[in-house]
Amino acid sequence: MTSQIQDLLATDQDLLLMQEGTMMRKVRTKSWKKLRYFRLQNDGMTVWHGSQPESMPKPTFSISDVERIRKGQDSELLRYLVEEFPLEQGFTVVFHGRRPNLDLVANSVEEAQIWMRGLQLLVDLVASMDHQEQLDQMLHEWFQQADRNQDGRMSFSEAQRLLLLMNVEMDEEYAFSLFQEADVTQSDDLGSKEFVQFYKALTKRTEIEEIFEDFSSDKQKLTLLEFVDFLRKEQKEKDHAPDLALELIDRYEPSENGRLLHVLSKDGFLKYLCSKDGNIFNSDCLPIYQDMTQPLSHYYINSSHNTYLVGDQLCGQSSVEGYIRALKRGCRCVEVDTWDGPDGEPVVYHGHTLTSRILFKDVLATLAQYAFQSSDYPLILSLENHCTWEQQRTMAHHLTEILGEQLLRNTLEGLLIDSMPSPEQLRGKILVKGKKLRTIEVDKEEEEEEELEKDEGPDLDPASPELETQPQPETQGQAAGNKKQKKKVMKCPMSCLLICGHVMAQAPSSIPESILLSKQFLLLSSTTIMCPDLSALVVYLRTVPFCSFTHSKENYHIYDISSFSESKAKNLIKEAGNEFVQHNARQLCRVYPSGLRTDSSNFNPQEHWNVGCQMVAMNMQTAGSAMDICDGLFRQNGGSGYVLKPEFLRDPQSSFNPERPISLYKAQMLVVQVISGQQLPKVDKTKETTVVDPLVKVELYGVPEDTMEQETSHVENNGINPYWGETFYFRLQVPELAMLRFVVKDYSRKSRNNFIGQYTLPWTCMKQGYRHVSLLSRDGTSLHPASIFVYTCMQEDLDMDEP
Repeated sequence: MTSQIQDLLATDQDLLLMQEGTMMRKVRTKSWKKLRYFRLQNDGMTVWHGSQPESMPKPTFSISDVERIRKGQDSELLRYLVEEFPLEQGFTVVFHGRRPNLDLVANSVEEAQIWMRGLQLLVDLVASMDHQEQLDQMLHEWFQQADRNQDGRMSFSEAQRLLLLMNVEMDEEYAFSLFQEADVTQSDDLGSKEFVQFYKALTKRTEIEEIFEDFSSDKQKLTLLEFVDFLRKEQKEKDHAPDLALELIDRYEPSENGRLLHVLSKDGFLKYLCSKDGNIFNSDCLPIYQDMTQPLSHYYINSSHNTYLVGDQLCGQSSVEGYIRALKRGCRCVEVDTWDGPDGEPVVYHGHTLTSRILFKDVLATLAQYAFQSSDYPLILSLENHCTWEQQRTMAHHLTEILGEQLLRNTLEGLLIDSMPSPEQLRGKILVKGKKLRTIEVDKEEEEEEELEKDEGPDLDPASPELETQPQPETQGQAAGNKKQKKKVMKCPMSCLLICGHVMAQAPSSIPESILLSKQFLLLSSTTIMCPDLSALVVYLRTVPFCSFTHSKENYHIYDISSFSESKAKNLIKEAGNEFVQHNARQLCRVYPSGLRTDSSNFNPQEHWNVGCQMVAMNMQTAGSAMDICDGLFRQNGGSGYVLKPEFLRDPQSSFNPERPISLYKAQMLVVQVISGQQLPKVDKTKETTVVDPLVKVELYGVPEDTMEQETSHVENNGINPYWGETFYFRLQVPELAMLRFVVKDYSRKSRNNFIGQYTLPWTCMKQGYRHVSLLSRDGTSLHPASIFVYTCMQEDLDMDEP
């Protein structure tokens, strides 16, 4: 335990009271509300609970799992129960990843404040810990777990139990020899400081010592020139290696004398390789580093499907929490499905299913609060509108009133209509994507000329983008009938049709027959009639039906956007990959999961990124390899939710086709050596005696030719420091599109291998050389200090002959 936590536990009044314990009401649903006894443990890092103070407690959560503490007023669930519990007595524990929130109601406002202040204090303290402090805390927790009789000493039998807790099964004789070496007092047990030495012996990095000694002439230190040689040859740092070597020595060499002499010790070398500078993810790619002034269509945009759902597509819960979680992950396109609700208030849910419903205005209030907390680049609100005229007006009112200045309501001043704005120009703005009655050009003309009566509107042909209706083939008889009909009916101004559409629902007999027979009105009457107030809020992102790439090129504008199901998009990729690339260089498109994915599963976004699809919408509530790939791509560029596409996907004249890629330059070979693993977690933490048999799968995603995977053998009974030392070769045709995924699994002879951890990153963000890969959980949260140690480099392709 760090001294700071020890001091706080002994002096902070809130933490002292939390250690005594409190009866609070745990709230899961509107009907499930039960009293439980909560207590902060003496380690200051875990909270336990039981049904009564004297009952057997069980762990509830670790402080390191907590992201933040919210007030009761900010809890969607507690707001529903406001008549039963005062909001001031409630609070919410928000966890990292996809773990559900924990809503609690104290017996008084004072008790709620004690727990809120105390928990947030500990959360902030854990977040501020450096690497060494985190290690010290972990060792303290292990020592406390092993010291069953709580005498402050660890016997060898307790040490043997600890090895199983640490996920390693070790030969007893070898373990006893390490134990004796650490027992400097020869008391046959270990104190806390001796235990640290025992841990260091257990986790000794011999593979790093060998690398160090390969470059060190005296096997004790690296001189400045030797370290520069290592950085150039192995880490591929090239020209700036001398300056970088000095920086790294100053940063990681523990000895002041070593820093003065510009040399690096073994400990300093290990600290460097275990630091962010030794991570496989290039730290230069973490902040905003890309050009953000190009048109929106030139970027991949982090997008969500049915964002309101936190479960499946048929019976799952709809919640504003879905929007909060998506926005925290850097999502920049959220989906809102609106339907008529009671009391004239539109609701959001998955239509024609048993999913629960939430108010549209509550969704907007959530977006207003969280839209720009993780990224200040534009947020796209993908509006699927199923409401009647009146509730559309209510939607428009809520959009303008709740979002206020955040809502983009007009085209940007000085920007030509034939150019799409950039993420930089739209910072801090929310854009509505949806159906629109008029084009931007018509709106601008009306504003300038103020001659609304002269605007007859476009001829609403079935193939026109003005309506979200797919063109239907007509028979010769129908065509002839239509020709005759055209001679009899009048062409109606758009404003007239809109008024008549509204009247149609109230008094259809009052509409002139000539208008009822008009082709425009016949089409309008078969679709949801669009309210002009809502239509006016769609500025740059007008949804239009897709007919063909030729039709889109000839009839649509740069601000028009079409949506494709995953199966439709996959077929287009195979049939017309290059046309799809050119289409996506001109205008935006959105790809969404198949309706058959009722379990909210995901498809692989990579094949759609390969043709430049910008908004590949994911079911973000569902963990798995597809979301790992998505998170991996958008981890770069400041987590802004916008990633600039490769140049060959931004050119409307591009000849690129991912199905038949013509190499932009000679293919290369990616070499990946999986060396070792460190501090791998157990698959099932409740089974103390079970130890993992880890293996590593290296997966490469990109164009079809580049997509492949290879796997190491498994190491038996060792999760603390397994060694593989296996090398794989991947031929890369289009590295700019490649995603590299490392997956660690627990080998099983009888069933599927169990997931332990993973990490996914773009090839463009990969640092070559000896690097650590920091593992993430299935939910994408850190498994620190779990990692694997690898070596990567790029070589010229030697016709698939392995070097």
